[in-house]
Amino acid sequence: MKILRSVRLVAVLFLSACSLNSNEPRLIAREILFGNPERANPQISPDGKYLAYTRPDRDNVMQLWMRTLYGKDDRRLTDEKKRGILHYTWLYDGAHLVFAQDNGGDENWQLYTVDIATGAQKNLTPYPGVLSMLFAVSPDFPGDILIAMNLRNRHFHDVYRVNIASGETRMIHRNSGRQIWWAADRDWRIRIAATAPGVIIRDNEKSPWRMLRRAQPGEGGGFYGYSRDEKTFYKRGTPDQNTSGLLAIDLATGKEMVLAHDPDYDIQHVVIHPVTKEVQAVAYYRDKLEWQGLDPAVADDLARLRQLHDGEFTLENPPYDSPIITSAGLGRRDLGDRIWIVSYESDTGARRHYAYDRATKTTTLLFSERSKFESLKLAKMRPIAYSARDGLTLHGYLTLPVGAEKNLPTVLLVHGGPWARDRWGYYDAVQWLANRGYAVLQVNYRSSTGYGRKFVEAGFKEWGGKMNDDLIDGARWLIDRGIADPKKIAIMGASYGGYATLAALTFSPDVFVAGVSRVGISSLISHRETMPAYWRISEALFNRRVGDPKKDEELMRSRSPLFFVDNIKAPLLIAHSRNDVRVVKSESEQMVEAMRKANKPVEYLIYDDEGHRMLRVENKLDFYAKAEEFLARHLGGRFMPGGGAAR
Repeated sequence: MKILRSVRLVAVLFLSACSLNSNEPRLIAREILFGNPERANPQISPDGKYLAYTRPDRDNVMQLWMRTLYGKDDRRLTDEKKRGILHYTWLYDGAHLVFAQDNGGDENWQLYTVDIATGAQKNLTPYPGVLSMLFAVSPDFPGDILIAMNLRNRHFHDVYRVNIASGETRMIHRNSGRQIWWAADRDWRIRIAATAPGVIIRDNEKSPWRMLRRAQPGEGGGFYGYSRDEKTFYKRGTPDQNTSGLLAIDLATGKEMVLAHDPDYDIQHVVIHPVTKEVQAVAYYRDKLEWQGLDPAVADDLARLRQLHDGEFTLENPPYDSPIITSAGLGRRDLGDRIWIVSYESDTGARRHYAYDRATKTTTLLFSERSKFESLKLAKMRPIAYSARDGLTLHGYLTLPVGAEKNLPTVLLVHGGPWARDRWGYYDAVQWLANRGYAVLQVNYRSSTGYGRKFVEAGFKEWGGKMNDDLIDGARWLIDRGIADPKKIAIMGASYGGYATLAALTFSPDVFVAGVSRVGISSLISHRETMPAYWRISEALFNRRVGDPKKDEELMRSRSPLFFVDNIKAPLLIAHSRNDVRVVKSESEQMVEAMRKANKPVEYLIYDDEGHRMLRVENKLDFYAKAEEFLARHLGGRFMPGGGAAR
């Protein structure tokens, strides 16, 4: 991973030349953009007295902290040594927090409790090689939690009841091997489950299962629990055969009532009262997140919150990419539903968190995640839309460098998933690229979620096909409008975005002048062979969406960049993490080996103590420093040498 001195010298000289242009905003240190937030993820205790949040310690490791809600008596609760805490929530006893931790990014999550009075910790799931997920909590059982674990069989999860104080663990539901997720009733019996064919139900724990609602191809999931009388079940579904709305399903008859629905966008969030189980509000992600009140009692609250701050707000926990802590909004409001924790997103500033008192209609700023942003000039993110070559409308976001509009070096930044989507707001990588002088295009290509099942289905078996075309069409859209310099466009992404980078440089070799792939898939065939064991339960879904290795081997091979490295013309920077279980490191290693044998320009980085998600700040700073120099070398953008110390 050494960089040639001559290359560094060129970069330093280029930086000096750029610094002469007084019209450009100053370079922002990478530590500011990619470092840990000063504080993040606030959550309120069930009794409304305390606030928990994450904050780095002196060694820059994210720890759990707490204080009285509006007080200044902050104190640290945990002492993690290497990997910071990302997933956590309160428990209903009000005396404990629960958090998840894995080993170097291996995603075999273990669940720990911490006593807020003493700081004592307990590992509730001390089982090596087991993935544990917090499945359910209830104010009716404050001393217990439900955990899903693949302890008995690594291929699927069973449900266990665990006592917080003693750690006593007993299985309460044995998976038949077909069930993906469940809903517990108020007595914590498992009578509803999700399977690949659809939602199944049984009358009691000794009754046979029957189909309640069949799944449709491309339909997103989403269980929101029972009504108070347990005669109705709330679920996300597609009443119009396209976009997902909120459904109320009568458990006796199977009849569905549509509570909320938009003809163009899927439902994104659902807020349900923690005690009465009344549905209060839903949100759709259009160009930005927009809330709709369903309960008249919260309509005024939502109207007030819309006026509080520019940007969009959310009442949910941060949308991390792993369902390790699923607590149905616990931590975002007290049990009396008086205090809400409301978070505001901005494209040109730090995320801000407020406490909103519904009784007094007042808001109190809890904290801003990054106070250093207050003095920085960040780039605005603009929602855009264009037509793909087959007429499909694609949405996305365009971010231009401050003060620049035309003929720009450009980076197409591709989101992972692919069953996810880019959103409006602050992205560290987007602001980094824009600050270095690049236009940044993010495309919600076909298969991205939020636009209905037909949009997802349009990407079935189109990895490296029409999904690649969507990205190429985005680059051409920028060129046609004079925004992008056609000779200076790069592509970059992680996970599926890494695959998309490899595919674009392989199957469309004349469009991009460079590519950066992190934890990317190089072969659709070998990726299927090395997926985690617990992904096998969704094998039919992968067969439908990506390809069946037995029936579609020729198609999958033809869409695998590994077998077509001779087509590549542009240089590649490839990075991977040694402990990645979603996309194993051999996916990058075999691509690098093939390129080197073909005398293709490739640089390779490997990070020993990371998984699919890069969490450690020192690794992020190293990766983005090397990617920055790589892009400057091939696109001519600005570059900050060294570790990114402020200048």
